Amino acid sequence: MIELSLGELPRACGGTWQGNLELLREHVSGIVTDSRQVEEGSLFIAFRGEKVDGHRFIPDVLSHGAMAVLCEEPGKPGEPRIIVPHVMDALRQIALYNRSRLRFPFVGITGSVGKTTAKEMTAAVLSARFRTFKTPGSMNGQIGVPIAFMSMSSDYEAAVIEMGVSQFGEMTRLTEIVQPDYAVFTNIGDAHLEFLHDRAGVLRAKSEILKGMKNDAVVFANGDDALLRTADFQRKTVLFGLGENCQVRATDIRYEPTKISCQIVAGERSFPVTVPGYGGYMIYSVLSAAAVGMEMGLSDEEIARGLLSFSNVGHRSRIVQTPLCTLIDDCYNANPTSNDAAIDSMKNLPGRKVCILGDMREMGETSAQLHRELGLYAVAHGVDLVLTEGDEARYISEAAGEKGIHFPSREALLSALPGLIQKDDVVLVKASRGAHFENVVDVIEKMK
Repeated sequence: MIELSLGELPRACGGTWQGNLELLREHVSGIVTDSRQVEEGSLFIAFRGEKVDGHRFIPDVLSHGAMAVLCEEPGKPGEPRIIVPHVMDALRQIALYNRSRLRFPFVGITGSVGKTTAKEMTAAVLSARFRTFKTPGSMNGQIGVPIAFMSMSSDYEAAVIEMGVSQFGEMTRLTEIVQPDYAVFTNIGDAHLEFLHDRAGVLRAKSEILKGMKNDAVVFANGDDALLRTADFQRKTVLFGLGENCQVRATDIRYEPTKISCQIVAGERSFPVTVPGYGGYMIYSVLSAAAVGMEMGLSDEEIARGLLSFSNVGHRSRIVQTPLCTLIDDCYNANPTSNDAAIDSMKNLPGRKVCILGDMREMGETSAQLHRELGLYAVAHGVDLVLTEGDEARYISEAAGEKGIHFPSREALLSALPGLIQKDDVVLVKASRGAHFENVVDVIEKMK
């Protein structure tokens, strides 16, 4: 149940209530933007999208039990609507209103790769001592973050908020809501280059998070990242990584198919941790979570216990041992940095290495070249077979030469898989979320 009463919502956003005044004393059970997910007592947010206008579904959601609707159009007399000039602005204003009531510390997570993993791991660590809120799944953008804040109650003792952006100015709007006491920069990579142009632009866009932070706030940055280790965040900065320049480091790292173990070293502190998970790049999420935990006063035992309870979400570095092969389901998202890291991590698993790769989207004018570089990288780092599907992905297989095969359609790729994947192969499936490679994963999981 949402802590804010229905009556507080129009006051928070300057909206006009249309409906039974008695209803304003009630609390909505949840917030939905998809009419198919409406449940009894929920608040439906009627967005106007490029393809679908949520206002079309208002009669339907009310008939299915929605308590009220936040929208831009008046309806029939008595219909429970909060009417505002612009739904997105209203959503932000409600989130800001709720943020003003919350007195516990906030951690903002940003970066090009690994935000969700770092968010989940940091929340796991803090949960060892505090009742910790975390943004659900990958609700990290202009809609997801405000909705997460609307559902946050004052009973929590800490919050970890993932903050994702693809254009300049978006982080400024997010950080006005979040106002983080701590900020984690996972890395700066080649993501959203269509809008951010280059890595310097990516850093500039992510660094807008500082606008919402007080001078005594703390920044945690990847000290092994070329841009982050030299950045001036103009406030206390803790570097984490493997290099000697980092205040929080990992030594004695051991990678296994289902877990990572290492020694966390920070000044006089040194303690062992084990984390359920796969992928060499996950060590940076381990270090950032430990660094935040230490700064917030957690003991070595609490940090180790929290990391041991970590569980990732969605199609991110999920290892599936099928009857045929070892499948790495990492098809939630893709960019050059995350793809290179996924390929590097394959070497820790025995077997012939097969990559099934799709388009990396929003790469801008250098897209073709970045896809070619990925093909070259795969071959140079031990991949035996590169299978691709997608308009841009064809450049990957072209660069892979005789080890690459491109398919003109998803159907062609799926039909060819039984003849290409061999017993005990290690198979990585990775593409941008919009490519929907989940069905590739589904097919491989069922192969005998």
